[in-house]
Order: sequence, then structure tokens, then C-alpha cells
Amino acid sequence: MLRHISCGVALVALTLASQAAGQTRAGRGSTSVIPRMPDGKPNLNGVWQAMTTAYWNLEDHSAQPGPVLQLGAIGAIPAGYGVVEGGAIPYKPEALAKKKENFANRLKLDPEVKCYLPGVPRATYMPYPFQIVQSQKDMLISYEYDSAARLIYTTRHRDAELDTWMGTSNGKWDGDTLVVDVTGFNGRAWLDRSGNFGTDTLHVVERYSMFDANTLNYEATLEDPAAFTRPWKIGFPLYRRREKNARLLEFKCVEFVEDLVYGDTNKKPTH
Repeated sequence: MLRHISCGVALVALTLASQAAGQTRAGRGSTSVIPRMPDGKPNLNGVWQAMTTAYWNLEDHSAQPGPVLQLGAIGAIPAGYGVVEGGAIPYKPEALAKKKENFANRLKLDPEVKCYLPGVPRATYMPYPFQIVQSQKDMLISYEYDSAARLIYTTRHRDAELDTWMGTSNGKWDGDTLVVDVTGFNGRAWLDRSGNFGTDTLHVVERYSMFDANTLNYEATLEDPAAFTRPWKIGFPLYRRREKNARLLEFKCVEFVEDLVYGDTNKKPTH
């Protein structure tokens, strides 16, 4: 409750601040025109969404049936090209075994089944839009899925005070690229539906840059000495939602899983 209230207040404040932003100015070294803030930084404000199959699997994958036979094609997995640079995630042998175990038991183990927060970078490529609210100070990213949100501290960086699902995000500008350093994860989030995962030592560095006024280039470098043999990178475009009524709608999935999570604790009436 406190998380949603505080993020809601931040969203209102940052939205008001961003209304003073300028419209467009030619990007440095680019023939495209991109929107800019009054201070000259790229204006990332807007509702964005990925169009990739990374949600199902970050790596190359063929079409396959889903985990519930009775759902038929409804639960099937579409084929897709991977978004991992170099093709494969460089797991340590024991971590790769854990990934395979995750996939085999995904109906029970995937945090998404129980509507837990998605973590970073998974929140970025889930099949739901998210909104970036940018001021000339800090920034907010609000996700439709589970009403998740995170503040990006750009004026005064903070160390992670405790481990959380979404981590602690500190941002800075590298020219026209927003670089976000994320640490302080609780190690419970997955990276996709196929069981790819990180631990509580995961360190993510995201890079957001504007390709044009309606397209962002997204990259994330993941480092986790407990799971991977080396850092590795993912990358894909994000597209601006341009409908007249483009906005985040409510998807608080907690109420959809209460019986699944707590059903066995409900007391049956006695006669």
C-alpha cells in the first residue's frame, strides 16, 4: 500500500514538472528530430512498450506447447529470435541446471504466476506498456503489470538500503543516453517465462537512447558472479504507444491469485 501511495505521489509531481518540457530539437549527430527537455536532454516522457518474444524466452526459441495441455493453443509459446548478444546466456553449470529445473516446474516456481513484482529487466519486455515520467531531476518508471514502479535517482544517488524485487536505480546521462545502474535485488525474480534467472548479486546496467521521436533503443548488461561466467547484454527497441487515449490501465493481478496463494489457509465453516 505504501509503495503504491508513494509512487503515485511521485508520478503526479514528476508529471507536473515534465509539462514544462520543450517539444523538439534536432538530435546531436542524428538526422532524426527527437523531443528534448528545456535543459537539452532527450525527453523520454511517454508510454512505451516492447514488441519482442523475450517475455517467453530471452534466447532463440521455437514455437512449442504451453505447460497446460487443456489450454491448447491458448497457452502455446510463439517462436522468436533471441535478444541476447552472442546468442546464449553464459551460465555456470550449476546455474544452468537450476534454470532447467525452473523451466520444468514453471507453473509452480515462476514468480509471475503469483503476481510478484517482475524485477529488472523483465518488467521492460513483458507484454504490458510502461510509462516514463521525466523531470529535470529524478525520473519515474511506472509499469502497468502489477502497478509496479521504480524511481531513478539522477540528482542524488542512493545505495540500496535493502534487497527488493525491483532493486535500487541510480541514473546519469552519458551524452544523449540515459544510463541506469540497478542493484539491491532480492534474487527471487526471473528474467523470463523459460526459467532464466539471476541471484541477489545481480547487477544490471540499462541504457535508454532515442532512435527517433517514437522509438527508444534499450540495452541492458547483466552481471552476476553467482550465476554467470561473465557479463552479458540484451538489446531491442521500445515503441511509443501513439493511440489518442494511450495510458496505463489498471492490472492489479494480486486479486486474481489470492485463491491460488492463500486458498489452502481458508477455513471451511463448521456445522
